[in-house]
Amino acid sequence: MSNLGLHESLVLTALLVFLPAFVYSLVQYKPTKSFRWSEMLNGLAVLTMACIIIFLWIHFERPPMRSIGETRLWYAFFMPLVGGITYRLWKYRWFLSYSLLMGMVFLFINLLKPEIFVKHLPPALQSAWFVPHVVVYILGYSLLAASAVVSLYYLLKPGKNISMQITERADNLVYSGFTMISLGLIFGALWAKVAWGNYWSWDSKETWALITWLVYLIYIHYRLRGVAKAHARKVMLYLVFAFLIMLLAWMGVKFIPAAQNSVHMYG
Repeated sequence: MSNLGLHESLVLTALLVFLPAFVYSLVQYKPTKSFRWSEMLNGLAVLTMACIIIFLWIHFERPPMRSIGETRLWYAFFMPLVGGITYRLWKYRWFLSYSLLMGMVFLFINLLKPEIFVKHLPPALQSAWFVPHVVVYILGYSLLAASAVVSLYYLLKPGKNISMQITERADNLVYSGFTMISLGLIFGALWAKVAWGNYWSWDSKETWALITWLVYLIYIHYRLRGVAKAHARKVMLYLVFAFLIMLLAWMGVKFIPAAQNSVHMYG
C-alpha cells in the first residue's frame, strides 16, 4: 500500500470513530440525559488519533508534522482533547459536540485534499526543537480557537447574557493558549539559531506569528486591567478578531507572495 493509500485508510478509520461520537453527543444534548457515554466516545476518538499519529511516526521513522496535511491530524487529535477537558471543567456539552465536528472537518479535508506523505525530512527539520515547537503551537492554536468559539457562541445565541463568569472562562483558555504559543516562539527561535545561525529572520511566517502573539498579549493586558460587565461583549468580539488573525498566521501566510521564499516553506 502506498503512503497516500495508507493515510486515507487511517483517516477513514478515524472518521468511523468520530461520526458516532459526534451523533451520540447530539442525541444526548438534553440536560436530562447522562453524558457519560458521550465522554467515553470522545475519549475513544482522542485515543484513535493518538494511535494513528504514533503509527505514522513509527512508519515514517519521523514525527508526522512535515506538511499541513500532517498537522491537520494533530488538530483532529487536540480538538476533541480540548473539548473533553473543557466539558469536564465547565460542562459545555455543545463544545464537546463542536470539537468532534471540527475534528471530522480536519479529517475530511485530508480526504478531499490528500498530500503525499514522504519519509525523508529536509535538513532544517532534523532538529530536536522540531517536535516541541510544532506540538506546543498546535495545542496553543487549539486552545485559542476554543476561546473564540466560546465567545462566538455567546455572541450569537439569542437571549444569552454574557456574564463575567463566561469571560473568565474564555480568559482561562486564552491564558493557556498564549502560554503555548509563547513557548512556540521561544522554541522556534532556538531552532532557527541551530538551523540557520540566527534567532530571528523576520520572514513572513515569523512576522505573522509575532503579530498573533501581540494581538493576544494586548487582550491579556486589557483583561488584567479589569473590564466591567458592560464591556463583556467587546471582550467576546475581540477574541473573534484575534482568532481571525491566528487563522491568517496559520493558513493564510503561504498565499502571500513575499512568503514564497520563506524558510518555513518546506514543500
